[in-house]
Amino acid sequence: MLLQLEAENKLSLDDSVARWLPGAVDANGYDGSRITLRELLNHTSGLPDFVHDTSFYNSYAANREPDRAWPPQTLVDLGLALQRPSSEPGEKWAYSNTNYVLAGMVIKAATGNHPAIEITRRIIEPLGLRHTVFPTSDPTLQGNYLHGYAYGWLGTVLTDVTVSNVQAMGSAGAMVSNLDDLAAFTRALLDGQLLPPAQEAELKTTVPTGSAGISYGLGISRFQLPCGRWVWSHNGAVLGYFSTWYADDDGSEQVLEANTEYHLQAPTQGQTDTDKGMRDAFCAL
Repeated sequence: MLLQLEAENKLSLDDSVARWLPGAVDANGYDGSRITLRELLNHTSGLPDFVHDTSFYNSYAANREPDRAWPPQTLVDLGLALQRPSSEPGEKWAYSNTNYVLAGMVIKAATGNHPAIEITRRIIEPLGLRHTVFPTSDPTLQGNYLHGYAYGWLGTVLTDVTVSNVQAMGSAGAMVSNLDDLAAFTRALLDGQLLPPAQEAELKTTVPTGSAGISYGLGISRFQLPCGRWVWSHNGAVLGYFSTWYADDDGSEQVLEANTEYHLQAPTQGQTDTDKGMRDAFCAL
């Protein structure tokens, strides 16, 4: 979305966060005037992840409050309060959902619309993604859907968490879709249907993550499989659900999966096994 807005000259990825959200990132030693939109998207902003805040984590992981409202600025404030800066903006990669919440706030500041409206108008409808929605309040799913499960505190009992607080993750992960729509979106993202050449190049310009062989672009990661093939990839991880996609450079070759258990901690053996199956499947294409 921000890349599309840049292509329309509505903003620049080199704009500071403070240019669009004055005061939103000015606490606990952080300075929004020193962080760019690009650094939000490639996760070099240095901003902590609000998911690690105890009050948020306990509420969301326990699924006690599926209807609780978590305004975007509240999530940002929770993240900023976790710790003082440990690196300069642009210096170090660290994945943080706070970055994507701020990106959603910038979308609203630049367009006047909630990110859900813009994403529906610019991506969901043009691509004909009939089974994809961006819910903003109602935690219930509609139609035929997979149930999501999570292990409890002791790691032995599975609980149905299909109805959970999707609004809590906001523009960092409140999307509901299926594998066919995810595949269609991924193809369109990688083959230039959604972005002009200049923005496509920005999307695929990566920074090191600190993990050997893995780099990160503007919302997608890049790494080499054991068989030698390179893939673009990302996952979506919310309470009860964990999805992943792998694709080649133009999205013409893809492997996708959906797991129906996620408890916000280390992956289960099943998730590890299915990821290996994905890697093997992609290498066999």
